[in-house]
Amino acid sequence: MLGPVILAASRSDKMRRFVSAAPGTKQVVARFIAGETVDQVIPVVQDAAAKGLEVTLDVVGEDITTPEQAAAARDAYLELVEHLEPLELGPRAEMSVKLSMFGQSLEGGHELALANVRPVVEAAAAIGTTVTLDAEDHTTLDSMFAIHEELRKDFPQTGCVIQAYLFRTEEDARRLAANGSRVRLVKGAYKEPASVAIQDKAEIDKAYVRILRILMEGDGYPMIGSHDPRLIAIGQELARSAGRKLDEYEFQMLYGIRTDEHVRLAAEGHRMRVYTAYGTDWYGYFMRRLAEKPANLLFFVRSMITKN
Repeated sequence: MLGPVILAASRSDKMRRFVSAAPGTKQVVARFIAGETVDQVIPVVQDAAAKGLEVTLDVVGEDITTPEQAAAARDAYLELVEHLEPLELGPRAEMSVKLSMFGQSLEGGHELALANVRPVVEAAAAIGTTVTLDAEDHTTLDSMFAIHEELRKDFPQTGCVIQAYLFRTEEDARRLAANGSRVRLVKGAYKEPASVAIQDKAEIDKAYVRILRILMEGDGYPMIGSHDPRLIAIGQELARSAGRKLDEYEFQMLYGIRTDEHVRLAAEGHRMRVYTAYGTDWYGYFMRRLAEKPANLLFFVRSMITKN
């Protein structure tokens, strides 16, 4: 029951100030955030590559209120591309973007977000990599999918994310699987009403398996976003049943969570991509990580007590 409370707190300025000032925050944030600057995150990328891992990089930040902030977010990703280019990792180091950072919620936000994200996708393609559009709350998804479809006309490797807890997702998965999209499937980490999203965890897991089967049996490239050992095993079995080779799908997990499993899967020959977030505006991202798993919250509380 703590998850919904934490998700509500992720939108509270008062809680943002409290959490940011808490003595144990810096230690716990460092577990999930790879650094504050692009110079700090590049060694993390290099270390992952040395271990046989792949990465998708996210410049954290969601509360964009002006076109100038949206342009600054675009420029942060373009700076990231400049730093990735000499590494010559190609698709082993891609990027994930939230369209809210590119101005999606502002007046004329759909067109603004498309105009801001396009040069990032173009720059990524120029160095041999790609971009995945992250899913946010359900009110943003029609716009996200429309931008995804538009970008794929010129950059067909552009990916997107779907969330198993939404009632709409099985239909979205069938459409995306049929047109050969790169699709990351996650359970979902936003506070959504019962009118649009499954609320029971066991039922969400069942939906995840149904949707993953659709993706595996389709024409696209499934990306299994989960730390759940049971779902990982089911994903492997669904891939085998669908006749997929090891390079025809991949696993994705968050930086700082189950790191031994990252290495194990890569050592078995699987494509294993680590979702690696960095930047100074970490609060919303951090709170969703706490909401997803009670152990993360306990780790945070213990750190605060220790520091006190």
